[in-house]
Amino acid sequence: MGHREDLLEGAKRCLLEKGYARTTARDIVAASGTNLASIGYHYGSKEALLNLAFIKVTEEWGDVMTDKAEGDAAGEDASQAPLDQFRETWERVIGSYEQTRSVWQLQMEVISRIDTDPELQKALAGPQREGRNGLAENMLGIDPETDPERARVAGLFCQALLAGVMVQWMMDRDSAPSAKDLTDGLKVVLEGRER
Repeated sequence: MGHREDLLEGAKRCLLEKGYARTTARDIVAASGTNLASIGYHYGSKEALLNLAFIKVTEEWGDVMTDKAEGDAAGEDASQAPLDQFRETWERVIGSYEQTRSVWQLQMEVISRIDTDPELQKALAGPQREGRNGLAENMLGIDPETDPERARVAGLFCQALLAGVMVQWMMDRDSAPSAKDLTDGLKVVLEGRER
């Protein structure tokens, strides 16, 4: 790897260990084995590097969830019911919480910075839209290429749900929703007042 890649890897490690606000340029340099001048040369600023590192960390988390989904689905019937797919996806997400807690904590910290950091907000706009498509596809099986509007609204729903579940798990994991709770809640919403 060159300095550019080393810096990105070092920044990702620092974000997960120290968080966004506490990561200094010197921390990144120490974690990457590079030098201070490399940050400006390759990324323009520490903030630009951290913004990209955050995007990569969340993409990698999404990739891990997708890989698990593909591995789990290898022996399954392709006509799986949407609610079953929804529940199984949430089982993976919630089941990974302890191993990925630092990613969830980082996401909460970054969200808290959005209003005061226009560059961060700008850097996250495009990846957030892409993430919604990925959520729609992975959680509900909606292909963004063939059905972009359904994927868009389903992705918005899944993203809102993911953020809410994340907060509940961080605040009180004992009362936070399980995958079954989320699926049962969705059924109740869909049934509405029919009962």
